[in-house]
Amino acid sequence: MAQPDSKKVFFENLTGAGKAIAVLTSGGDAQGMNAAVRAVVRMGIYVGAKVYFIREGYQGMVDGGEDNIKEATWESVSSMLQVGGTVIGSARCKEFRSHEGRLRAAHHLVEKGITNLCVIGGDGSLTGANLFREEWSGLLAELVEQGLISQDSSQKHSALHIVGMVGSIDNDFCGTDMTIGTDSALHRIIEVVDAIMTTAQSHQRTFVLEVMGRHCGYLALVSALACGADWVLIPEMPPEDGWEDKMCQKLSANRAGMKRLNIIIVAEGAIGRNNKPITTDYVKDLVVKCLGFDTRVTILGHVQRGGTPSAFDRILASRMGVEAVMALLETTANTPACVVSLCGNQSVRLPLMECVQMTQEVQKAMDEKKFEEAVKLRGRSFENNLRTYKLLAHRKPESELPVSNFNVAILNVGAPAAGMNAAVRSAVRVGISEGHKMFAVSDGFEGLYKGQIKEIKWADVGGWTGQGGSLLGTKRTLPAKHVDKIAEQMRLHNINALLVIGGFEAFECLLQLYDARATHEDFCIPMCMLPATISNNVPGTDLSIGADTALNAIVETCDRIKQSASGTKRRVFIIETMGGYCGYLASVGGLAAGADAAYIYEEPFDIRDLQSNVEHLTEKMKTSIQRGLVLRNENSNENYTTDFIYQLYSEEGRGVFDCRKNVLGHMQQGGAPSPFDRNFGTKISAKAMQWITKKLTETFRQGRVFANTEDSCCLLGMRRRNLVFQPVVQLKDDTDFVHRIPKEQWWLKLRPLMKILAKYRTSYDVSDSGQLEHVVRNRPKESDASVAM
Repeated sequence: MAQPDSKKVFFENLTGAGKAIAVLTSGGDAQGMNAAVRAVVRMGIYVGAKVYFIREGYQGMVDGGEDNIKEATWESVSSMLQVGGTVIGSARCKEFRSHEGRLRAAHHLVEKGITNLCVIGGDGSLTGANLFREEWSGLLAELVEQGLISQDSSQKHSALHIVGMVGSIDNDFCGTDMTIGTDSALHRIIEVVDAIMTTAQSHQRTFVLEVMGRHCGYLALVSALACGADWVLIPEMPPEDGWEDKMCQKLSANRAGMKRLNIIIVAEGAIGRNNKPITTDYVKDLVVKCLGFDTRVTILGHVQRGGTPSAFDRILASRMGVEAVMALLETTANTPACVVSLCGNQSVRLPLMECVQMTQEVQKAMDEKKFEEAVKLRGRSFENNLRTYKLLAHRKPESELPVSNFNVAILNVGAPAAGMNAAVRSAVRVGISEGHKMFAVSDGFEGLYKGQIKEIKWADVGGWTGQGGSLLGTKRTLPAKHVDKIAEQMRLHNINALLVIGGFEAFECLLQLYDARATHEDFCIPMCMLPATISNNVPGTDLSIGADTALNAIVETCDRIKQSASGTKRRVFIIETMGGYCGYLASVGGLAAGADAAYIYEEPFDIRDLQSNVEHLTEKMKTSIQRGLVLRNENSNENYTTDFIYQLYSEEGRGVFDCRKNVLGHMQQGGAPSPFDRNFGTKISAKAMQWITKKLTETFRQGRVFANTEDSCCLLGMRRRNLVFQPVVQLKDDTDFVHRIPKEQWWLKLRPLMKILAKYRTSYDVSDSGQLEHVVRNRPKESDASVAM
C-alpha cells in the first residue's frame, strides 16, 4: 500500500468517535440496497462511530423500540451483499408525513443519540428526510416543552445531518447517471427478453413486453437499446399522431426482411400525445388487427425488483455507502443535505433539494406536454440513450440517406469480449445512416491481409446485440509483419477509414499502423479503436467493453461457491481470475463478491502478507462469520501460484478452517453480454462512427482521403466523467508494454475500500471526495460520459 502523501487526505485522519449514524431503506425496494447498508455499517464502525439499523423505513423510526432501532455489529451485515431487496425492511409510512409522526421519530432518535441519518430510497423518501432535517430544531424544542427530553439533550443533539443514496430501479432521480437497483432490474428484463426471443423466433411471433416505469421510461428505453427492440413506448416521448400505422409498417418490413420475430417494449406509464395511456393490450390488438401476426403480451411486473444484485449495483452501492459515511463525518451545521450520485465513473455529492427540484420539474414538463424539455431535464444519460436508439432502430429510406462514397472497414482484434457484436451492429447501422459503405473483416488483421473482407448491410447485423463472443471472428495477429499485404487489400477495396474493436492487441495494432504511415499512404486514413477486453487493461480508458460481463460471471460463481459451504462450517475459497497482469477483475470482483483478500501484480505481496491474511481469516472464523473468499489474479506472482496459496492456507488454517480452490478460466469470456456491455458498446461505437465521419470530411482533399496527423488515429475511452478521443501515440508513455497494462489505473483506489469492508486497517485516499457540487443542466455533448448505462 502506498505511503501517505502530504498532498493526499487519508480517511484515517477523519474520526467518527462519539457519533451515532443510523441507516434506513425507504419506499420501494431495489437490488443493491443491502450492499449500501453493509458499506455504511462497516465504514461507520471502522471509523469508530456507533451505527444503528432503522427497520421498516420511517415506520420503524416513528414506532421506535429496540426491535426497530437496533445497534448494528460488523457480523450483522455478513452474507447480505448478494441478497436482493433490503433485509432491514422498507415500508411506506403515512404517519411520518404528519408533524406528530415526525415528532415521535425525533424523540426516538434523540433517545439513541442519533444525529446522523443515511437514507436509501427514492425522491419521496429523500424529500421527507430533508423536511425532517429542516424541522429538527423546532421538533426538539417541542420535546423539551413536553418534558420528553432535557434542555441539555436538545443542545447536544441540536443538528440533524442527512445524506441520501438513491435506491430505485426506475433511475428516475435527476443528478445521477445511475441509481442503485437499475442495472439489476435491466439484468432481469434482458434475461426475460433473451428467453422470449428464442421462442418468438421459433414460431414467428410478435411479443409486447411491459416493463416498470410509471413516470420514467429509462428501463424501457435502455432495454430496447440492449435487445434491439423494433419499437419502444415511453412517457417522455409520446409517439406522434399516426404512430400506429408507422409501427405496423416497420414490423411488416422487418418480417418481410426475413426477421422471424418482433419485440415491442412498453413502459407501464407510456402515453400518447393526448396523455391517454398506451397499454400492452392496445398494442397487441393493433398488431393483430392490422398485420394478423401471432402476438403475445408479457408483463414483467415485480420480477424486475427481484433476484440478486448485479456486480455493477454491488460496486455502486458499496462506493456510495462509503462516500455517504465520509459526507456525514465532514458535515457541519451549515452543510445542506446532500445525495451521493454517480457521474460518469465518479462518485459526487450534490445538494439533495436541487436534485429533487429538477426531478419534480421533469414531471411538471411532462404534465405541460413539454416533452423535449422533460428529456433534457432527465439528464445526459437519458438523452444520449434516446438519441442512440432513434439512430439505430429507425432506418431512413435510401433516398434520404446522404451519399458519402466512403468505405469504412470494421474488425475485431484480440480475445473475444461480450459486447463486441453490439458495437459492430451499432457501427454498421450508424455508418450506413451517415451514407458510408460498411465492410466487415473476418478474423482481425489476419483476415484483412488474406482479403476476408465483404460489405455488410443494415439487416446483416439484426439480432447481434445479445450475442456473446465475436461473430466477425477475432485473432491476436499483429499487422507489422503483413503491412504490404494489408495495404494492398485496403487499396483493392478502397478502404477510407478503419474501426478496430479489441483489447491491448488492438492498441498495439493501431500504433503499428500509425508507424506504417511513413511507408504506406494507404494507412493515412482516420483510424479509431474501441477498447473491448474482459481484462480492462487498455490505456486511455477506465472501462472496456466486456469487463462488466466478466465481473458478473465472477460474482455469480463466487455466490454459488460460497453457498456450497452453507452447510459446512469454516471454509475458505481460493478463486483464480483471468486478466493477464491486470488485477481489475480480481480487485473489483473481490469488492462485489465481498472477498477477504485479492492478490494482484500491481500491488506486490510476500509471504508475510499471506501469513497476515491467514491470521486475519483465522480470527474471523472465531466469530459467526464462517466463510472466507480470496481472489488471485492469474499473473499476480510467478511463485505464489494458486496451488501454493491453497496449500499454504490449508496448512496454516488446519484445525480452524479448510480450503477449496477454483480456477474460473474461460467462463469469464463467455455468455451473453450484460446490459451494461450491450449499452456501452452500442453508444461508444455510435460516437466513434460519428467521429470517423467528421474526420473523413475534414481530410478529403482533391478526390482522396489523406490523414496523417496524430489526432486521426485515436482510442475512444472513458476518463472519469468524459468520453475522450485520445491519439494512440500520446498513450505510449502511459503504458507498460512488457506487462500490457496502463502505468496508472483508477480502480486501485477501490482496493483499500475492499480491505476496509473486510475489516483490515488500511489507508484510504479521499482526495477526490468532500466537494459538494451543484446540479449541472445541459452539459456539452463533448463531455458526454453517460455510458454508465
